[in-house]
Amino acid sequence: MTVDFLSELGVIAHVDHRNIAKLIGYGVEGGMHMVLQLSPNGSLASILYGPKEKLNWEIRFKIALGAAEGFCYLHEGCQRRIIHKDIKASNILLSEDFDAQSSCHDSYLPPEFVMHGVVDEKTDAYAFGVLLLELINGRQAIDSSQQSIVMWAKPLIREDKMKKLVDPILDDAYDSERLQRIAATASICVDQSAAN
Repeated sequence: MTVDFLSELGVIAHVDHRNIAKLIGYGVEGGMHMVLQLSPNGSLASILYGPKEKLNWEIRFKIALGAAEGFCYLHEGCQRRIIHKDIKASNILLSEDFDAQSSCHDSYLPPEFVMHGVVDEKTDAYAFGVLLLELINGRQAIDSSQQSIVMWAKPLIREDKMKKLVDPILDDAYDSERLQRIAATASICVDQSAAN
């Protein structure tokens, strides 16, 4: 077994929060595998980038709040602070009731990581901001034309063009006030990472 696998296994085994995927076992035959509790709705990525009929505004908002609570627990509620380092839609598992459960397992890395190799809460904050933008719009962090959702969304948020920011599949079926709050939070997350 590799040191990384043992380290990750040790961390996950001691995490206990409703918004963090539960480890129920592991295997080493044919490779190293962690067995997590079943997530009947799969990953956020499988729904967000596929058929979105299940992802109405209320469910998106619920996922955003649940993910935030899970990451807050990792940063502040654990005995030892945990930096996730791999926040993305494919690592957000969804329970039967669409409760977000982060699985701790290539990441959307902020510029300072690429330049300086710094990994801290700001790394997670940046990736969480990207995740929020994906929830709002339904687009991937980097689309097929290699356009960054952050670069695309920042001017829309700055100019308060929320109708252009929100996923067209939602039409007008969303709460404008909550959308404003999530967009502002996403903006702070992606801007703060570059601040220091």
